[in-house]
Amino acid sequence: MKYLAAYLLLALAGKEAPSAADIKSVLSSVGIDAESDRLDKLISELQGKNLEELIAEGTSKLASVPSGGAGAAAAAPAAGAAATEDAPAAAKEEEKEESDEDMGFGLFD
Repeated sequence: MKYLAAYLLLALAGKEAPSAADIKSVLSSVGIDAESDRLDKLISELQGKNLEELIAEGTSKLASVPSGGAGAAAAAPAAGAAATEDAPAAAKEEEKEESDEDMGFGLFD
């Protein structure tokens, strides 16, 4: 993913066909060592292709992937009724979880 992100950043900056050296330069600027095998595979897969068309094609494929959001929304009212009965117990449990006194250190120590 980091190789693709670097490729897309270079393309966004105006480089039509970023080379492996360009991508290595971007990755090394943030302390990442590039693996030549993966980088060569990415370059060969994207060579001669239009990025806008690839992104549009990928977006249309993602549109058909179910996200599962509708099922959770339908179950929310039933879970909400039970949650109101257990609210005091849940609040006490949350307070206990948030406390870092038992660990001997704080977040900003």
